[in-house]
Amino acid sequence: MKLLISLCTAGVSVFLFFAKAEKEVYTSQDPLAESIERGAEVYQDFCIQCHLGKGEGVAGTFPPLAGSDWLTEDRYKEAIKAVKYGQQGPITVNGVAYNGVMANLELYEDEVADVMNYIMNSWGNKQTKMVTEEVVKAISK
Repeated sequence: MKLLISLCTAGVSVFLFFAKAEKEVYTSQDPLAESIERGAEVYQDFCIQCHLGKGEGVAGTFPPLAGSDWLTEDRYKEAIKAVKYGQQGPITVNGVAYNGVMANLELYEDEVADVMNYIMNSWGNKQTKMVTEEVVKAISK
């Protein structure tokens, strides 16, 4: 939608055009690849500080994402919940106990889906089922 405003001052007309920002539409043949690419940016902005550049985490403090049993077909919804709402209290990842806090990063649901697709397809993790915004919306506290 465009808005045209006409200002008239001292006999001089000035026309200003404003365009409403539209949500970007992706038309790729591979929506998962695009989601992974966007998710890499989210990871760089929010996750890398704790889980590090190769998803290795910090022993005893921040669990690894690389080869994580939380990112399997059976458990990935627990990981979505942690990313969407934050996580605190004891958890076990790859047989190692952690008892820390992951803050609620207040990501939008599409950002949660994108970062999940990125981490679920990086560092030895491989998922063929794409996490969508609808899947993220369905996860509740």
